[in-house]
Amino acid sequence: MKRVIVEYAKLTKDILDMLIDKYPDGYDYTDVISFKNAKGDTIKAVEVKTEDTVYLVKISDRLENAMEEYAEDEEFFDDNDDFDANDLEEED
Repeated sequence: MKRVIVEYAKLTKDILDMLIDKYPDGYDYTDVISFKNAKGDTIKAVEVKTEDTVYLVKISDRLENAMEEYAEDEEFFDDNDDFDANDLEEED
């Protein structure tokens, strides 16, 4: 199964939909996964899965705000210029 690390700025609408579905009331510390990246930095993320991919979405205040805004108004995603779905960081 492919594992992809996703930052807030690189979220896609599909990944945001999965996050909202899995964590409709937000996530808590038991949902958070901590790991070291290739540079040795500790990363904290929440996990969502498709049939062939595990997405590890890095936690940030901006992510929490985006989840709240998107849950209330799906057009928020379309109006937000911070998202770039073309550049996802893949982990082997």
